[in-house]
Amino acid sequence: MVTYVMTQAENELAQLIWEKEPIPSGTLVKLAMEHLGWKKSTTYTVLRKICENGIFRNEGAIVTSLMSKEEYARKKGENYLEENYNGSLPGFVAAFLEHKKLNRREIEELAKLIEDYRED
Repeated sequence: MVTYVMTQAENELAQLIWEKEPIPSGTLVKLAMEHLGWKKSTTYTVLRKICENGIFRNEGAIVTSLMSKEEYARKKGENYLEENYNGSLPGFVAAFLEHKKLNRREIEELAKLIEDYRED
C-alpha cells in the first residue's frame, strides 16, 4: 500500500511523467520548464523525491512509472480510508452523505457498482 502522498509540486511533475512516459530525463526538464516554470535543479530534486518513494524510476536517464496514475490514486484512497475511517468504506460513504443528497441516477449507479463487486 502507498504510504507516501505526493506534494502538489511532486504531483505536477508526476502528471507530466504519466502523460509522456517513458520520457528521457532531459526532455522532462524541458517540459517542466515550459509547463511549470521550473529550473533544471528543481525538476531533478522533485524527480529524485518521487523516485525515492517508489512511484517512479529514473534509470539510464529514462523516467518511467512504477505504478500507474490509477493505481496511485486507488492506493492513496485506500490509505485515506484506513487513516480516517478505520478502512470502512460504508463509514466513509455515510460521512460523505451527511451533507450531500444523491439523485436517483447517482443512487442507481452506486447500486450497480455494489452489485457488480458483490461477493457471493
